Amino acid sequence: MTFIPRQEEFICEQCGATVTPLSHDSYRNHCPKCLHSKHVDSSGPGSRDATCLGLMEPIGIDGQAGSGFIILHQCTQCGKKEKNKAASDDALTQAISSLFH
Repeated sequence: MTFIPRQEEFICEQCGATVTPLSHDSYRNHCPKCLHSKHVDSSGPGSRDATCLGLMEPIGIDGQAGSGFIILHQCTQCGKKEKNKAASDDALTQAISSLFH
């Protein structure tokens, strides 16, 4: 699987928020407000070759020691599941972090 880096601004199809790229060595693929994504990649991150184009709904959260939180997404159209690293400005990351401080 080849990772194709793409720093792209987009409008969230779930909540309408304007989503800007991250500024620190990472790539955003989901909305930081509602955590939804779009099923655009099929053969690897950044490939933009998916034909489904359904919304990727956040269905869970996983914590990895030292690596931060992982958001579990599932496509509302085809059911594909993906894991995506949460960003520091995600609403979920901020809410969970505040519980431990």
